[in-house]
Amino acid sequence: MASEGGGALIDLQGVVKTYQTGAGELTVLKEVSLQVKPGEFVSVIGPSGSGKSTLLNMITGIDRPTSGEVRVGGEKVHAMSENQLARWRGRHIGVVFQFFQLLPTLSILENVMLPMDFCKVYRRRERRAKALGLLDEVGIADQAHKLPSALSGGQQQRAAIARALANDPPLVVADEPTGNLDTATALELFKLFDQLVVQGKTLVVVTHDRTLSARSERLLHILDGRIHRDVNNGKWTR
Repeated sequence: MASEGGGALIDLQGVVKTYQTGAGELTVLKEVSLQVKPGEFVSVIGPSGSGKSTLLNMITGIDRPTSGEVRVGGEKVHAMSENQLARWRGRHIGVVFQFFQLLPTLSILENVMLPMDFCKVYRRRERRAKALGLLDEVGIADQAHKLPSALSGGQQQRAAIARALANDPPLVVADEPTGNLDTATALELFKLFDQLVVQGKTLVVVTHDRTLSARSERLLHILDGRIHRDVNNGKWTR
C-alpha cells in the first residue's frame, strides 16, 4: 500500500459525516482534514460523542463520509464498493476493537487464521505457522488451542491484535483497545503497540486514557467533530 504524494499514508480532506436521527440531522464530523505519515503512532482523544470512533470508521471504510474525501495508501476509500472495501480492508488494515470480537466457537489459533483464509494472502499450508508466529509475537502462543472464553481480557486483546496483524497490514487502527483492561495490562498493550511501530507499522488508536495516549508520538484531540489540537513530540502544532 503506497503512501500519498507528500508522504501521507492517510489523507482526509474536508470530511463531513451527518447522520439522520429522530430529532433531525446530527453532524458528527465537521470539515475534518488530516494527514498521517507511514510509521506514525497517533492517539486520538476527546469526550464521548466527539467523533473519535466515526473518524476511525472513515479511515477504515466501515462508514462513508457525507462529503469530503478519504484516501489511504493512495486508494479512494470513499469511492469503493462494499465488496472492494472488504477485500481492501482485509489486506491493508488491521482493526482492533474494545470488546475483542473473537468468534467464541473457534480456537484462538483459528481466529487468527480467519483473515488469512478470507484474503488468501498466504498459501493454505503456510497459514497455521504464520498464525502461531503471531501469537508468539504477542506472547500467548501457549493459548493457541483454547477458546476465547478460557482467556483473560488481556490475553483476548492480544489475540485480537494477532488477528489484526494476520495479513501483515501496514496500518493498524484500534478503538478503545484498553477500555476493558486494568491499568497494568493496558500499559503492556501499549508497549506492544510501540513494538509494532518499531517494525514499521502505522498506528491510529482511540483511547480515553491520557497516560497511555502520552506514549504515542502524536496526539489528536477531537472536540465537537473537529480536530481541536494536534500535538507532535510534546508541542502543540495547531
